[in-house]
Formats: sequence, C-alpha cells, structure tokens
Amino acid sequence: MDLATHYGTGPPEHDRLARTPHGRLEYLRTRALLRRFLPGRARVLDAGGGTGVHAAWLAADGHAVHLVDVVPDHVAQAAALPGVTAEVGDARRLGSPDSCFDVVLLLGPLYHLVEGAERARALGEARRVLRPGGVLAAAGISRYLSLLETAAAGTLTSDRAEPVRQVIETGAYDGHVGFVPTHWHTAAELRDEVAAAGFAEVDVYGVEGPAWAALDAAGVERFDGLVEGALRAAEIGERDPRLVDVSAHLLAVARLAR
Repeated sequence: MDLATHYGTGPPEHDRLARTPHGRLEYLRTRALLRRFLPGRARVLDAGGGTGVHAAWLAADGHAVHLVDVVPDHVAQAAALPGVTAEVGDARRLGSPDSCFDVVLLLGPLYHLVEGAERARALGEARRVLRPGGVLAAAGISRYLSLLETAAAGTLTSDRAEPVRQVIETGAYDGHVGFVPTHWHTAAELRDEVAAAGFAEVDVYGVEGPAWAALDAAGVERFDGLVEGALRAAEIGERDPRLVDVSAHLLAVARLAR
C-alpha cells in the first residue's frame, strides 16, 4: 500500500498524537525537544509534516513554517493553518533552493524510507536546503517498540515473537502490530546515518522515555495524573545509552557546519 492510500483510508492523521497515551507523550516531548534547540524566529521546513500537527505550534511560536508532504489531503489541511505554507512533495526531491532554511524537520520520512540509500537521499536533501549552522531534527522509530508495546499489553503471543525478534535484529518492520512496513532504528544507527550525511554535533534523544508503554496500559483516562512523572523520566533518561532505545521514538538533533 502506498502512503497516500494508507493515510487516506486509515484513522485520521490530524489526531494521531491525541488518540493514545504514548501519542500524547510523543507530542509533548517532541515539542519540548524542538523548542530547546530551535533558534528564535526561524524559517522551518517540515518535510513529511502530515497535517501540520507540529507546524501549527511552530507557527504560533513565531516561526515561518513551510510543510511538504506526499499526501495531498494532508497538505490541504496544513495549508489552512495560520502562518503555514504547504505543498505536495517528497523529502528525497525537495523543490526548495539551496541554503534557504534555518531548520529542517524530518519527523516521518526516515522510517517510511525502508532502504538505506533512500534515507540517505532525504538526509542529503535536508543538508542541501539547510543554511550553514542550521539545525536538523530527524525522527526514527525504535526497534524495541513492538517488544515493549506487546509485552505491556499482554499481546506478545508465540506467533508474534519471531517478527518482534526480526525487527530488533534487522530494523525491517513487517506490520505485525499495525501500521505499514517501515524501517526502525537503533539510536546508534540513526546517529550514524545523520553523521554520514555530513551533519555535525549529532545527538540522539529518546522521545517518550521508559514509561510510555505503562501509560498505554493505564489508559487515556489516567493520562493526566501520570504524565508529569513520565515526562520527568523521559528527560532524565533521554541520552542515557542504556535507556535511549526503550523510547518508542528517537530524535536526532544535529547542525550543519558553518
């Protein structure tokens, strides 16, 4: 299934980060991490930005946001947001000129590009359109997501054990807990791919931290009472090499050398 069909026929993308406890935690932590590293009043490219969930608050913060996505319906929704421009496009073939953005976000493309060469193309395009000294933020899905999710939910059945082992070993996710086939990273792999694309000062952060699966098990109705501790745990362990891969998502933050 191509991405336009997947996102056009599945659950609505605009509320994906609000439907589950770990989605809500992902949103809060991604926003906090980006705010920590983004310069003031930046020109931001949100490549693969979907319906503009992050573009909306970025624009409200005063950034000039241009969103690119492969799904026309997503682009139409994003273009209606105040302070956001949007176009249909591909992170591997950006239409923007060289060195025209202060920040490039790749919060979805890298896991949808299952071949390493295609991820390298997207990172190369991000490097091309980023000004010297600019910031890249690139997200990956952790290889341990389905292990932690199914174990916490009590759904790690015998028939799922081998696909879980395979994604941990290879990064090739086959859809065994939903979603389309994708590539899942380790923190070390994501760091290496970003560095190989020519970026400097590469750090990888665990987004949700160690408590996300427990939040899902507790349910949405208990989220407000548990989220403060989960956020604190995520921040404490965000760069700990023994904990970073237990997050559901990883975020590489890097700079383009001047």
